[in-house]
Amino acid sequence: MIRISVTGPESTGKSWLAERLALHYGTGWMPEYARQYLEEINRPYTYDDILVIAQKQHENENKAGRSTELLFCDTDFCVTSIWCTVKYGKCHEWISAKLDQNLYGLYLLCDIDLPWKYDPMREHPEMRKELFGMYHNLLESEKFNFRIVQGTGEERLRNAIRMVDEYLRTAWNQKH
Repeated sequence: MIRISVTGPESTGKSWLAERLALHYGTGWMPEYARQYLEEINRPYTYDDILVIAQKQHENENKAGRSTELLFCDTDFCVTSIWCTVKYGKCHEWISAKLDQNLYGLYLLCDIDLPWKYDPMREHPEMRKELFGMYHNLLESEKFNFRIVQGTGEERLRNAIRMVDEYLRTAWNQKH
């Protein structure tokens, strides 16, 4: 199975893009589990909740991967790693270990070129540039295959499709 992560700071269109890419390619996508979890617990989250979220996200991706060859993921271990670090100044070892495994063939890093949209689950509108830099630095330092997706609406989708097509051609050529 090929996993493609749609990652980046809050309010950069990750969910919309992951779902639209899955529709375009006629394949599956995995929504971000954090939103569902945080709505269900009905209390402020803790450091340990981020680990639970990361583990369940991973479990959901593995289950979805059994029925598809290509899976678009709305979040990844970069998100939970940075989230933990920003909020608590540290990250769970399990999340760091999974991050190091690089389970995604391609990371689509969503740029902060979209306007911020308020959502009660979002925490850092004032840190968008800093957070984008953290994602960029993490992806570079880990030497992950990533591209920065820019543009609004359909333009953003077309840019992402072009990047995914390029990646899939390369992956196909390497397999054959």
